[in-house]
Amino acid sequence: MSRRTLSPQITKALWQTAHALADVARPVTLASFRKPGLTADNKDANGFDPVTVADRATEAAIRAKLAELRPQDAILGEESGAKPGTSGLTWVIDPIDGTRGYLSGTPTWGVLIGLVDDEGPILGIIDQPYIGERFYGGLGEAHVVGPQGRSDLTTRPARGLAEAIVFTTFPEVGTPAEQAAFHRVAAQARLTRYGMDCYAYALLAAGQVDLVIEARLHSYDIVAPIAVIEAAGGIVTDWQGGPAHHGGQVIAAANAQIHAEAMALLNP
Repeated sequence: MSRRTLSPQITKALWQTAHALADVARPVTLASFRKPGLTADNKDANGFDPVTVADRATEAAIRAKLAELRPQDAILGEESGAKPGTSGLTWVIDPIDGTRGYLSGTPTWGVLIGLVDDEGPILGIIDQPYIGERFYGGLGEAHVVGPQGRSDLTTRPARGLAEAIVFTTFPEVGTPAEQAAFHRVAAQARLTRYGMDCYAYALLAAGQVDLVIEARLHSYDIVAPIAVIEAAGGIVTDWQGGPAHHGGQVIAAANAQIHAEAMALLNP
């Protein structure tokens, strides 16, 4: 199924499904957040890539809801891999993006729910259950609902890099070459912040920051943020200017001007 064939009825059903998935995830994530005794297994033999019981339980709850609502769709999830479908649509799920933050008690992690077809991301949700914020975009929607009510998402207007706020999750970014490329951009920016995981992308869509630059991402890290940011008027590409929904090196920008200025420094 292509987005070009999505009727208003199907569009409504897809959004209802997406919000239902986020709704079912919230209580599961919160059941373990900031609770004594929370531990994590390590998925990375050469570093620390944690996974908790909450990651696994949240993805299981989302998959169960999808089996109920849209069994014809494929699923790609961080914890349980891929399930084939017949509709041409794939739900791309990161049950807790920012597990390191989750373990640390910081409310900067989120549930990522994205939907792709053969052309790329269609819609996405970045949900922060503890704060009670939901950023969502795609198919004509670009909104945030939270403690301050509901408002439209709109990225920041054009401004020079010297006035920009830049985010990345890890100071080392990736390889030494990727780190050097990021710091060429950061050195020209007004302010650089670290460690926000998916919440940085939500802030970009909300018009709070100008750039998020990362490397070594997986598709489940970025599909939902792409949909939200593009719906809000931003741009998300890889570091060569191509599609970013398969992961790897990613630059998310509030507008074309700041994207071009940062790209020139990433690729001198």
